[in-house]
Amino acid sequence: MDSLTNRFKAALAQGRQQIGLWCSLASPISTEVVAGAGFDWLLLDMEHSANDLRDIYAQLQAMMEGDTHPMVRVPSDDPITIKRILDAGAQSLMIPNIDDAEQAARVVAATRYAPRGIRGFSQAPRAARFGRIKDYHTRCEAEIFVAVQVESRRALDNLDAIAAVEGVDGVFIGPGDLSTSLGHVGQQGHPEVVATIEAAVARIVRAGKHAGILTPSEELARRYIAAGTRFTAVGSDMGLLARGSEALAARFRA
Repeated sequence: MDSLTNRFKAALAQGRQQIGLWCSLASPISTEVVAGAGFDWLLLDMEHSANDLRDIYAQLQAMMEGDTHPMVRVPSDDPITIKRILDAGAQSLMIPNIDDAEQAARVVAATRYAPRGIRGFSQAPRAARFGRIKDYHTRCEAEIFVAVQVESRRALDNLDAIAAVEGVDGVFIGPGDLSTSLGHVGQQGHPEVVATIEAAVARIVRAGKHAGILTPSEELARRYIAAGTRFTAVGSDMGLLARGSEALAARFRA
């Protein structure tokens, strides 16, 4: 594979499960550490963390030498933010709170140059290795992975239409907001929530798109993988630090 090939997208096309970790600590040091742990992909989160563009830029640099693939969750469907993250070199994006097909189509358009979309043209961004990838602008679209998040009752009602949008590669279920929308705030393991997620995964798979999810529960992660998820995040850097440090302190307090 050459430097422009999206290894994560290629692996999914081959049917290979991709196991990931959520990264919210906004540190290139911690991201570099977990990037060497053996995960297939890391999610660099801009929605619910202190990450801004410079933080993401530095973390993309920190991951350059390894095989773990970076995906960036932008804070919203704002096309300016999407453009800047793509120019920084991210090839895989997650966009939160997508509720209908029209919104999904707008998101896809933000990742495409004219005439297929509205992404602003930059001659030599980091994504093109500052002009060293000569055919970047003609090849980049095929290597971009667009994952949209469905996180509400309305999104579930429109799921089939969202998944049918050309250019949507993956549909990622947000269990936190979805459980809240279903009336079970903070109860991602509630039977209704789990059953709803499994049914949604089946619909995504039937639509021919890759299904994804995040859960720190190993039991639920294996259950959702069995249901059909193909890019599955199984924990977070913040969770590992918090729970690991608590466990260590508790052992010595005892």
